[in-house]
Amino acid sequence: MSRTILITGGAGFIGSNFVCYMHNAYPNDRLIVLDLLTYAGNPENIPETIKKDPRFEFWYGNVTNAELVTSLVRQSNVVVHFAAESHVARSIYDNRIFFETDVIGTQTIANAIVKCENVERLIHISTSEVYGTAVSNPMTEEHPLNPMSPYASAKAGADRLIYSYWATYKIPAVILRPFNQYGPYQHLEKVVPRFITSALKNEPLTVHGDGSAKRDWLYVDDTCERIDLAMAAASEKVEGEVFNLGSGEVLSVLEIAKMVLKMTDRSKSLIQFYGDRPGQVKHHVSSIDRATKILHVKPGRSFKDGLAQTIEWYEKNPTWWSKIEWMKHVPIMTTNGKVEFH
Repeated sequence: MSRTILITGGAGFIGSNFVCYMHNAYPNDRLIVLDLLTYAGNPENIPETIKKDPRFEFWYGNVTNAELVTSLVRQSNVVVHFAAESHVARSIYDNRIFFETDVIGTQTIANAIVKCENVERLIHISTSEVYGTAVSNPMTEEHPLNPMSPYASAKAGADRLIYSYWATYKIPAVILRPFNQYGPYQHLEKVVPRFITSALKNEPLTVHGDGSAKRDWLYVDDTCERIDLAMAAASEKVEGEVFNLGSGEVLSVLEIAKMVLKMTDRSKSLIQFYGDRPGQVKHHVSSIDRATKILHVKPGRSFKDGLAQTIEWYEKNPTWWSKIEWMKHVPIMTTNGKVEFH
């Protein structure tokens, strides 16, 4: 049985990988992508073979455009909502767009689903950043929400907005909170591709603070598989529920810098320490118990294996990332008026 799946933000990092995953896994499904193609959304993230497929459709537009969104939702059986501004540092100096896209855009999607009444499943992609720094480990879905940046607070607002629409209107929503993602097509502002491309060019790997901030890392293909499981799960088990998408494997930023240098045969002397990032979360490790029990997720690849695959992709695709290399570092005005690049 074929489905029509609307994927908002489908030209972004996770969204484009998900488009590729669905296109390969479900040859009868129709895929509609809505993307405004802001700095992190790139049409080159979607292979030409998919773009030329008659069951793929691309719409350039804003997720806050109610008329456009409603027309696309009306055609769809499933909505996977990735569209969001998604960088902590950028949200500090340009935060308005984060609330417009992440909160108002999510409200627009939810309102369209209420109005059209034909969507069988809404997958809302939230983030582990809504938790803030861990107050208990591992972090379960009941962990308090303590967002520490404008980005995280916008995502927390969208997360709870979707829950309220499930509670009020009974929209068929599932909320997923991915922990740190990495893999092909990730923008260079993120730490893993920033480290990789810097190492490949024998440039300094800038580490914020002392590099001790720890994260839970999940390779993007493993994330896509988990989203697929959430789409397929029985309604009574998942609607109105929240699921962490993590690996349980925790590494510090400094450890990753050293691994990248070792795998690319570069000297550790390339590591340079920089001022700590405002809004920095110190420690994140995901509990995967609920996702394992209800979604039946299986362990993903190890970080070492995923990092090797990611390095190989960036080595083979310099023409993709060289165009955006100038966006690798984000300028931040500190409280003492100094400009730092994060």
